[in-house]
Amino acid sequence: MKVLLIGAGNMGLTYAEGMAKSSLLNRRNLMIFDKSADIITSLSKLDHFDVYDDIEECLPNADVVFLAVKPYHCESLFEEIRPMVNNEQIFVSLMAGVTLSKIQEGLGVKKVVRSMPNLPAQVGKGVTSYTESEEVTRVELLMVRNLLDTTGESIHVETENFIDASTGISGSGPAYVFYFMQSMLEAALKMGFSKNDSKVLVSQTFEGAVKLFNESDLSPETWMERVASKGGTTRAALDSMEDNNVKELIKDAAYAAFDRAVELGKE
Repeated sequence: MKVLLIGAGNMGLTYAEGMAKSSLLNRRNLMIFDKSADIITSLSKLDHFDVYDDIEECLPNADVVFLAVKPYHCESLFEEIRPMVNNEQIFVSLMAGVTLSKIQEGLGVKKVVRSMPNLPAQVGKGVTSYTESEEVTRVELLMVRNLLDTTGESIHVETENFIDASTGISGSGPAYVFYFMQSMLEAALKMGFSKNDSKVLVSQTFEGAVKLFNESDLSPETWMERVASKGGTTRAALDSMEDNNVKELIKDAAYAAFDRAVELGKE
């Protein structure tokens, strides 16, 4: 199996490095293409994969092709590579809002997997939702899932609607967490903690809370009840959030991202 990643931006390079570190592929079976001379020069210094600046030299040899360009570049990319592709190749899209049918029509191919990764993939803690066109076989889909799992975990969804929905939860979700963290950091600084101590307090609190959640069957609500005693400090904080409708605002934010993902697919 030979894998090609088109686009060496943050996400494309993340998946390339994840695959390079796995036991799925050897160096000669992993290729990466980019048009930037600076990126090509930088990547050529690494020994993780074969680097190309000429798409004709690598695309025809690939069994699986990851499309990791910005969504607004997809049409020009399709026009450029369409003459070089074939129906035996599997195309895996990392492009937000670009539908299966648009990729099939743009490239004139049948086997397409659409995925939605997220930023923590850069540290091997990503989660990627994915779905496929009906022409992709179960064996091929398993192969793609193994490749996606090199950056964390993946979940298979039945329809593209869930790809857009996962954009609102996991795709954009890290930004919600960072937003909450930034607010707590600013509060800690205002209380007089140093910048370093504030970072430790906030980051360890998040990491510890996630670990507790992952290592038990308890719901977030149950954990909140365990932390918050009647008339105590935590209850005062939670009551303040409820009074300010924070929970509903977070839900609204997730739906705003979901709705925008749907809009992108129609544009």
